[in-house]
Amino acid sequence: ISTREYLDKKMKEMSFKKSIVVFSKDNSVWDSKGKLRKNVISAMLDKIVKKIFSVSNVKDGWKKIVKPGDVIGIKVNCLAGKGASTHKELVEVIINRIIDAGISENRIVIWDRLNYDLKKGGFKLKYRGSGPLCFGNDAAGYEDNVTIKGSIGSQLSKVLTRYCSAIINVPVIKDHGIVGFTGALKNYFGAINNPNKYHDNYGNPYIADLNTLDIIKNKTRITIMDGLTTQYEGGPSYIPGWSWKSNIIGISKDMVALDYVCWQLIEEKRKEKGIMSLKEAGREPVYIFTAGDKNHKLGNANPDKIDIKYV
Repeated sequence: ISTREYLDKKMKEMSFKKSIVVFSKDNSVWDSKGKLRKNVISAMLDKIVKKIFSVSNVKDGWKKIVKPGDVIGIKVNCLAGKGASTHKELVEVIINRIIDAGISENRIVIWDRLNYDLKKGGFKLKYRGSGPLCFGNDAAGYEDNVTIKGSIGSQLSKVLTRYCSAIINVPVIKDHGIVGFTGALKNYFGAINNPNKYHDNYGNPYIADLNTLDIIKNKTRITIMDGLTTQYEGGPSYIPGWSWKSNIIGISKDMVALDYVCWQLIEEKRKEKGIMSLKEAGREPVYIFTAGDKNHKLGNANPDKIDIKYV
């Protein structure tokens, strides 16, 4: 077989390769006082990590995510405050697993757009000393040079460019009043200085273009979706009446596939509540399809190419 034929064969195989999205759900994750049980979160997270990496020992799974010498950035989403932000308890469990996999606690950074956002989300800022650090881009700073890719022209956070060698993306599942849906892909709007410029046309193609940056693609090791609470309307601000305890944690190597599936969860809840679909509301998150098209190639937005597993 010729080299050309071999490459053509591999490309054909890749075009039919499915993306794996794994979810764990446990309705006992909240106690009777409305507090999260970290032991239940630990069990849920361990199950999905073992499943997606096909390992029996959770530490072996985490060693596929983090490598010796890494500085790990945990990218959270705290824009909406405690009610609709990445939960601190989940982040604490992730940190424990990173340390178990051999990474020093001094080589971990929790980060987001602003210090103010992190504080609203219940995180304690920390700039120095032993243990994981925690700060926003306003403390870390942005690169002086503008990075241009497609429709994007932005200064990148120094947390992304300089501080961390690897990123664990930990977004939330949430409705968004302009682009329709906030999840894994849009979480990287928290890594640029001017996200306000890129909400026109439902965030399309801006969100997809941003995620084609090599530094984001190469440094993102895994996405862990915080679906312990989910908001199906009224986002990005927290609206308690449009939020529910969905009690799930998801994981995938494919942010596009993960976003597509979580978007469908919101659509299901909207239908259950008698609310029009996001397409009918005029804000379907078409950027997810753009991210999966032949030009961006960031993942699968075709449900036929997404293998959803539950544990």
